[in-house]
Amino acid sequence: MSFLARTFKPAAFARTTRLAAARFYASEASGAAAGKLIVNMALPHEVVLKNKEVNQVDLSAVSGDLGILADHVPTIEQLKPGVIDIMGDSGSEKYFVSGGFAIMNPNSVLNINAIEAFKLEDIDAQAVASNLAESQRLASNAKDEITKEAAAIEVELYEALQSALSTKSK
Repeated sequence: MSFLARTFKPAAFARTTRLAAARFYASEASGAAAGKLIVNMALPHEVVLKNKEVNQVDLSAVSGDLGILADHVPTIEQLKPGVIDIMGDSGSEKYFVSGGFAIMNPNSVLNINAIEAFKLEDIDAQAVASNLAESQRLASNAKDEITKEAAAIEVELYEALQSALSTKSK
């Protein structure tokens, strides 16, 4: 089980594991409708969004935070651990991703390929805090570089997750 999956409420984890056995293939997205951005988000084991028309997507990339609208310049961005905020006419959906890539195509189609993505509302803040403390303990007590680096990656992820959760509550 991934260290990120240990932070989810039991019901949320059950929803994600049910689809793990299914295999999905990417398909070509259709063109954008009148000023709308088309979003596709895929994980290795499931398709989270397919051809969803939205107004804007905000995401955290290695190069900085981005706000993407329809007709955005084509780009490929490496995602860092953080929140992807998908804003449509019916409101906002927030997902926490541990990493991946966002590919903006010239036809107003944004493809997000993430390693893991979970709705922010499904994450247990207490589990994040305890797992962060455990990861920090492992990082400080590591006897070899590989263990130390692995713990440092966990610390970075949990700090980003904790920051996302504190922003959500404001």
